[in-house]
Amino acid sequence: MSGRGGEADWPGRGLIHDLAACLRFYSRLPVPRLPGEEDPHAVPDFRRVPRMLPVAGLILALPAALVLLAAWRIGLGPFLAAILALAALVLVTGALHEDGLADVADGLGGATRVRRLEIMRDSRIGTYGATALVLVLSLRIGALATLLDRAGAAAAAALVLAAALSRVAALLPMVLLDPARPGGLSAAVGSPNRRTLRVAAGFGLALALLALPVLPAAGILAMIALAGLAALALTRLAAAKIGGQTGDVVGACQQAAEAAALLGLVACLPA
Repeated sequence: MSGRGGEADWPGRGLIHDLAACLRFYSRLPVPRLPGEEDPHAVPDFRRVPRMLPVAGLILALPAALVLLAAWRIGLGPFLAAILALAALVLVTGALHEDGLADVADGLGGATRVRRLEIMRDSRIGTYGATALVLVLSLRIGALATLLDRAGAAAAAALVLAAALSRVAALLPMVLLDPARPGGLSAAVGSPNRRTLRVAAGFGLALALLALPVLPAAGILAMIALAGLAALALTRLAAAKIGGQTGDVVGACQQAAEAAALLGLVACLPA
């Protein structure tokens, strides 16, 4: 059977193409054009593509996990190792989600729905945005440093799992809310359907199960629950404040979910 562009189909082609689309959209990684792809630079179809987000999150976090372990092994200590790991993660992702967090923090302080959306589109960062970035980055650094102190090398697995789970959680505003701006990017890419969400959740659960040999079951359950609750809380806030979701809201949900997941795991480990 021939695929798009006249090339033969091959097992798992759709999943691999969706993974490549996720990596291109959510990172600065140089992902080459794959056999059978029509236009690798086209806006991805989010009705289907996000099913591979957990796997993309794992790949994006792997360099950071390696930096975390290397810095810790050479004796830099948990705090510096955590900072370097997050620096590596930000370099890979281009601070895409951090930018969304800052924009949402600034925008939700506006007086009206229209003004909030205007502020969120402004590329300049305000006091609320800067404060949110400092607080969430501090929480992530502190959580990773504590995990290194309490669980050693297993902190790298926690970092990778949190990256995967938080990206599944960040799909909630896209599934539950309509785009706040009819002409925005969020409207252009479409919304994941429920089957896509189920597949993404399945991949996330599979990764969680793979982490069981090195992370406690109670901690993994806390990561899943708190990541979902953090994203759901921000989704409800966005619904109340701007009447829908934007790409910035999705990014903010990912950041909140990742921090919550790491903190949930820390709370389940003995001091």
